[in-house]
Amino acid sequence: MYSKDLQNSPSAGIQERRAWDQPEDRSLGHIVACDGGKATISAKVDAGESDDLAGWAVGRLVTIAVGANRVVALTRSMHTTSALWIEEAPNAFHVELELMGEVRRQPDGSERFSTGISTYPYLGAHAHHIRSSDLVRIYDHGKSDVSIIGHLSQDENADAAVHMSSMLSKHFAIVGSTGSGKSTAVTLLLREAIASDPKLRVLILDPHNEFAAAFPESAVVIDTHNLDLPFWLFRLEEFTEVLFRGRPAVPDELDALRDLIPEAKKAFRGEQAGSRRHGERNGLTADTPVPYRIADLIALIDERIGKLDGRNEKPYLRALKLRLMAALNDPRYRFMFSSNTISDTINETIAFIFRIPGGGRPISTFQLAGIPSEVVNSVASVLCRMAFEIALWSKGAVRILVVCEEAHRYVPSDPSLGFVPTRQAIARIAKEGRKYGASLGIITQRPGELDQTILSQCSTIFALRLSNDRDQEIIAKALPSSSTSALTFISSLANGEAIAFGEAVPVPMRLKFNRVQQKFLPTANGTEVAESTDDPNTISLTTIVDRMRTSGGPDISDFQSRVSASEASVFDAVAVTRPETTTESFEPPRRSMPEAADTNLEPYNPNMLPGSMRVADPSASRPDSRIDRYDSLLRGDERQGACGSSGLRNTLLKRPHDSFFKK
Repeated sequence: MYSKDLQNSPSAGIQERRAWDQPEDRSLGHIVACDGGKATISAKVDAGESDDLAGWAVGRLVTIAVGANRVVALTRSMHTTSALWIEEAPNAFHVELELMGEVRRQPDGSERFSTGISTYPYLGAHAHHIRSSDLVRIYDHGKSDVSIIGHLSQDENADAAVHMSSMLSKHFAIVGSTGSGKSTAVTLLLREAIASDPKLRVLILDPHNEFAAAFPESAVVIDTHNLDLPFWLFRLEEFTEVLFRGRPAVPDELDALRDLIPEAKKAFRGEQAGSRRHGERNGLTADTPVPYRIADLIALIDERIGKLDGRNEKPYLRALKLRLMAALNDPRYRFMFSSNTISDTINETIAFIFRIPGGGRPISTFQLAGIPSEVVNSVASVLCRMAFEIALWSKGAVRILVVCEEAHRYVPSDPSLGFVPTRQAIARIAKEGRKYGASLGIITQRPGELDQTILSQCSTIFALRLSNDRDQEIIAKALPSSSTSALTFISSLANGEAIAFGEAVPVPMRLKFNRVQQKFLPTANGTEVAESTDDPNTISLTTIVDRMRTSGGPDISDFQSRVSASEASVFDAVAVTRPETTTESFEPPRRSMPEAADTNLEPYNPNMLPGSMRVADPSASRPDSRIDRYDSLLRGDERQGACGSSGLRNTLLKRPHDSFFKK
């Protein structure tokens, strides 16, 4: 609900006013000690009247009368003076309080809460249950555009509201152990965010594929089946992360890519000169988001290999070529190397992923579970970097919120454990994004493993139940010094209960989130697991294995049919030539496509598809027998498997690349 009207608690108010109007000798207790931030109350309960202790529960607020003002304090601990409890006799006890602020009476007769204290409680001052009207004053933002996300834990009739603009103008974090209600809290807050700001665009990095069910009417689901993220949008570090499968890049191969990728981009731009924008600079680097073809890159590698003296042959070039072909032939990477990636589709990609204009669906849930683990870091880096650049170059016209679920995976506290470009992209949003309209939402169950620089940039934090001591220490450092007592009960918070503090709330607030309808709760893979009626004693294990294998990736049967229908020779210098002006001049003759093939789908250059490589002239002599070994591996002869992709894959899995070049 998006509202500025906060509710009061009539029943609690009657009880509190009755207690307030009683004579002073009927007060709940008296101050016996006080310093700059804490106070101690001495109280007594008569025999058989233990019900009066309900107002002294740990975590509840009380007030202390000081003249016309009332000092607000938080109950942090209690103990009896004798360390015993006797049912048949009066019991004396002490209540330790933490001072939070003061409700002051203004000259015009109105009352207002302030975190400062003008007059501290004196010895003997009376303590009372807090009035519900004082609760409203304490958590009143003084602004009309607030969003109600739940109710106060102390009084369920008093609404808990946050100032959504303050939360989104900077950054926010939601931390909590597994099962504490983080995903539900994220769902609730994002619904309030898009309701308060219709211009907001939200990108959720969803590693568990669980938020698709949470926003069925306002979000699009992006997965490997509908994702088209061209490889040329990746920067050099991100692209090499894909090629080397998360391992450190070989320096010589990295240098070769840095030199040859700009040349491949120039070759593509030479053919597409008519479609270039006039304001585009002529300088190209390996990081410039300009399309190019893998075929051009391979041709450049072949050209460099051909210019080398046989005695000084550099095996790293052939290894680099093999890596490119392996990535191209891997069906899991089809979202990067689809047929659409050889044209300039950057506008369509940005419009689809970042919902510009959006078409009534401002949220995109980017499901990372189906993406190969060695590519997840690169994809997250590309998305976060593009989000910042879109906000920057739109000059604030596009406001983007990037929500990082399991954020400790991308920006861990140990720099050696994270992918550097991803850390840099997220850190840039955290440090500079608010100036351009890019916000960051950090979701994690282990704040102790999160980079503290990123967490320190979050101006609003919702801390749910945390049981780990290290995680509690991290949150304690972020809490205001006047509210450290709130940490004492953070390990015992109920599910869906949180302590909110920061820019979006006037003072630290213990609240319970509103319940989300069952149909909008986040679920794994976007659907609930249906209970099967099959008997485990009779079910076929073969059926289960078949399902596992068929769900491993997208359907690439048509892609494979095109591979088998093409002919090329990668290592024959005659067959591989540099493109002149058109793509057709680069493609060697090919067999006719099957009638069932979709001719509208532009195929890759055959020289890029290692499943169908054949030697153009088998009788021709080779300067080095090692090239013949590569030809047989890329073709996939009978000893390696039935298809070229199988032979290449088995070789990559069983033998290191360097072994192919040993004499």
